[in-house]
Amino acid sequence: MVSDKSPAVPPDESAPPAAPAAVYSERLWVPLWWWPIALGVTGLLAAEIHMGAPGIRAWLPYVLLFPIPVWALIWMSRHRVEVAPDSDGVLELRADRAHLPVTYVSRAAAVPTSAKSAALGRQLDPAAFVQHRPWIGPMVLLVLDDPDDPAPYWVVSTRKPERVLTALGVPSAG
Repeated sequence: MVSDKSPAVPPDESAPPAAPAAVYSERLWVPLWWWPIALGVTGLLAAEIHMGAPGIRAWLPYVLLFPIPVWALIWMSRHRVEVAPDSDGVLELRADRAHLPVTYVSRAAAVPTSAKSAALGRQLDPAAFVQHRPWIGPMVLLVLDDPDDPAPYWVVSTRKPERVLTALGVPSAG
């Protein structure tokens, strides 16, 4: 007699575990008003080149030049700020490719847009880790408590610093 039940197959232990869900995630997109400006400047440049080439070659500057600002703006928007657990379950801040476990953060503060130039100017420690995007106003400052790390603190651009600090669960200095 043939059974219609398939034998129980043990789960594949060599398969990678599912990535833990992020507690907070933000992509640092360029402002929307940059798109029409970039495409307008590219259109003017293509039109100027177009004026000197009749026939089918007239469309060549448009086809060749318009992908450049699209690629550049998408490339500038590739950065992400994320708070998520690592493989051991410890929360960590990920700023692009860099990651910082929350266990090494002693205190943190939100840096408003009005204090950004001072934080990145005369008050900036040259050994600090800086992940700055000029089109993002506020930042978060994370003071480290790790004797092996040469960086005394991290300064990371984010649109919602209070939500990042809440997701990390670190004591706020401000």
